[in-house]
Amino acid sequence: MKGSLSEHKAGNRRFTLYLPPSYSTDSGEFPAVYVQDGNSLFHDEIEFLESMFQQQRLPELVLIGIESENRLDEYTPWPAASLSDRFTDFGGMGYHYLSDITNQFIPLIEENWNVTREPHTRGMIGASLGGLISMFALLKYPSMFGKIGSISGSYWYENAAETIHISSLKPGPVRVFMSVGNEEGREKQSIQRHMLKKTKQVHQSLKEKGFTEDQLCLSIEKGAVHHRKYFCKQFINALEWLYGKNRSTL
Repeated sequence: MKGSLSEHKAGNRRFTLYLPPSYSTDSGEFPAVYVQDGNSLFHDEIEFLESMFQQQRLPELVLIGIESENRLDEYTPWPAASLSDRFTDFGGMGYHYLSDITNQFIPLIEENWNVTREPHTRGMIGASLGGLISMFALLKYPSMFGKIGSISGSYWYENAAETIHISSLKPGPVRVFMSVGNEEGREKQSIQRHMLKKTKQVHQSLKEKGFTEDQLCLSIEKGAVHHRKYFCKQFINALEWLYGKNRSTL
């Protein structure tokens, strides 16, 4: 038995919906994971995910891959200058985006599909700028999400690590998975060269705020650069750490 992938639209926002093999409208409710950048982190991983469901390494999950209208605007928490002449400046519409997702988009998903509405099972995951805005979802809406996956999060972004450090975020019933490759940013001349250092700083800040080892994981992948093939691998690791059957139901 296999799950299903389908394309949908909510208002102007497109999304890809993955429903696991035993999904039905009259079965028990499934945890929902909201994923940045559409289905790019999971469309090649479905077969592997389903083998994990079968082996009971993971509970069956509903994945919602949200398409960004403009990721340089929607995944950045405030405006900043571009790092290169080839790109436009960062628009800094992240809080507007998060408000739309939490107040409009998620209620629509929960009304139309058989997913649990319990915050401790609700996940938000992304990579790169998507990983940055996923962490800011926790800062902005701490009672909304119980699982946060920040894969190669762009903590080099101007004032991002400092804002997390001085925030009043408290651990609460939440689990956070962070990952970064030890080669990320090494060849860059811009502030992106601080990728590894800034990720470690954010991890340290969360530890200082009281996040325990059971609530916070930092995976540093040896030899990994800033590339989708590593993001997809860490996406699976994130789901297993956040939702895996060997975890407590925090």
